[in-house]
Amino acid sequence: MIHTIRFRLTVLYSGLLFVLAALVLGGIYFAVSKTTEERPYSTEYAKAYRDNQYVGKQEVVFIEEVENEVNIRTLATLRDFSLATLAGLYLASLGIGWVLSGRVLRPVRSITRTAEEIQATDLTRRIRLAGSPDELKDLADTIDTMLDRLEEAFSAQRRLIDDASHELRSPLTIIRANVDAVLASPEASEEERARAVQIVDRATTRMTRLVEDLLASARRQATAFADTDLDLSRVAREACEEYAALAAARGLTITRGLGRDLEMTGDQDALRRAVANLLSNAVRLTPPGGFVRVEAGRSGGWLWVAVRDDGPGLAAAEQERVFDRFWRGEASRRDRHTGLGLAIVRQIVESHGGRVAVFSRVGQGATFVLWLPPREGAPGPAPERNPIIA
Repeated sequence: MIHTIRFRLTVLYSGLLFVLAALVLGGIYFAVSKTTEERPYSTEYAKAYRDNQYVGKQEVVFIEEVENEVNIRTLATLRDFSLATLAGLYLASLGIGWVLSGRVLRPVRSITRTAEEIQATDLTRRIRLAGSPDELKDLADTIDTMLDRLEEAFSAQRRLIDDASHELRSPLTIIRANVDAVLASPEASEEERARAVQIVDRATTRMTRLVEDLLASARRQATAFADTDLDLSRVAREACEEYAALAAARGLTITRGLGRDLEMTGDQDALRRAVANLLSNAVRLTPPGGFVRVEAGRSGGWLWVAVRDDGPGLAAAEQERVFDRFWRGEASRRDRHTGLGLAIVRQIVESHGGRVAVFSRVGQGATFVLWLPPREGAPGPAPERNPIIA
């Protein structure tokens, strides 16, 4: 009990009150003693007064001695009452301090009980401390906000695990079926074995891509970002250089229109991956002989980088889901795409305080835009228009 906060607060309150009372009463006693004449007195004048033996000057001397005795006894009485008052005040202050500290620490007990009831598998409980807005209520509200973020993070983690398990189950089933039915069978022909190897290779490639995307998503969810000052146009240019050879092999042309002085603060590698993911989709979906257009600039106080392709485009319903994790359009399902690329793009951009947008019509390609805050900070909501004029 000695180590409890309530006990220490009680001792502190009562000790401070005792010291203040002692200083006040001691000051009063000191002031009275300095303004009151005090000297040794004799009982001789009291005896003469009782025997009616005083006359003349003796009466004056007697009165002075009586006053002196009264002063001495008054000071003694004041001293005794002061000490008794201090003792009683100290005992009363212990009780009052105990009650007051209990009332002050009541919200802390509520916070402690709620924290004890919260488990990693159940983050729905909240403190929701009532009362006047003070430091303890601010603490409780801060903990509630932290629990909201933790619940959201755990929910996202569970959804990711469920989705990843579902996505990995299909290629694993394909691999197991081909291994059991063909590769492990001594009766299988060479043609069947070759076809099974091709199927297993495609399934393994899909799993590898899925695992890489999951790792990228997990890394960006971590708190240790390598944020530095960077130029967004340089990030876009480096991403274009990475896909130049692949685009040329498919007979595509990548055109660039990159502005200058697009300074911002962020993770350069992560942003380059975001632009690269957009380029990967554009190169994959654009038919041979088509164009992929990459531009970057500044609009409405925001920085932006956009990638436009000549692919099949997206319907309005697809545009609402295109950035969802593991969602795949018809073209992505045909080439067994993982459905994580655009989800990673949104995650990277939103972690930088930006937002993503898509502008598309069926049969007319699609434009993906990344809005990012400049180094001096975002001035307001990002524009809703397409910065690239088709």
